[in-house]
Amino acid sequence: MSESDAWVGVDWGTSNLRAWVIGGNGEVTGQAESDQGMGKLAREQFPQALQDVLERLTLPEGKVDIVVCGMAGARQGWLEAPYLEAPTDLAALGAGAVHPPMPDERLAVSILPGVCQRVGGENVMRGEETQLLGLASLSPDYAGLVCMPGTHSKWARLDGTRIERFATAMTGEMFALLKTHSVLRHSLAGPLDGPAQDEGFVAGARDGLDNPAALLGQLFTVRAASLLSGKGPDWCAGYLSGLLIGTEIAATRNDISTDPVPLIGSAKLCGLYMRVLNMAGASGRLVDSTEVVLAGLRAARASIA
Repeated sequence: MSESDAWVGVDWGTSNLRAWVIGGNGEVTGQAESDQGMGKLAREQFPQALQDVLERLTLPEGKVDIVVCGMAGARQGWLEAPYLEAPTDLAALGAGAVHPPMPDERLAVSILPGVCQRVGGENVMRGEETQLLGLASLSPDYAGLVCMPGTHSKWARLDGTRIERFATAMTGEMFALLKTHSVLRHSLAGPLDGPAQDEGFVAGARDGLDNPAALLGQLFTVRAASLLSGKGPDWCAGYLSGLLIGTEIAATRNDISTDPVPLIGSAKLCGLYMRVLNMAGASGRLVDSTEVVLAGLRAARASIA
């Protein structure tokens, strides 16, 4: 790629996009955000959505490299960037980039690929691979599990820049679906952040860790506890969250080593995962999600042809 004094890194998610101007020494000199995520855009709208964000940034003169990770490269996004197949070395992530045209020809866009897995359980990721590359850049000697909590949580086995395998847990989406579209919604109608939430969370996490195979039956505890024991929405919400996270962590317990598991995501959500890891006899360490995506974009740019 061209060695401009400054370039632009973009993290394009389903709901939002974030852009940073990155100077020649790797420092962030400007940033802007937009709510124009992939889920709100038709394919022909992506160039204008990007242009709208760039207009709020101070760009260098001449050609500007723009490196994009995330859902812009999905099949339903701007231009599909075919998956790399795990196991794979993320150091070559940029070599799989695709290059959609922009109306302004001085803007050279590269969209990074995601990673897929065909053996050991079919799976896909887009965006998380750039965070993993960033983590490997910041902690080059790390080898072990990495957890990225979210709507669709990812658990990846990383060895330096090499991703060996990964799994997805639809924990966040299940919480949202059960809260709004199941019989449990009757027990979750009201303030969810009350004083009993923590007690419910611990109880649910313990049930999930101790007996993950009973998840389908334990879910109904939310409804029964509100009807029989008078548990309020705050306790019920805490229990449901803890139960789902506890079950998720129980599924990976045998793969967790003595090293703290890097947790990449929102501080609040990662804090919940850290608590349940501690209950399971393990530990976690919070990794700043913006820091790792920026590090990943920087590293990926180096391998873009």
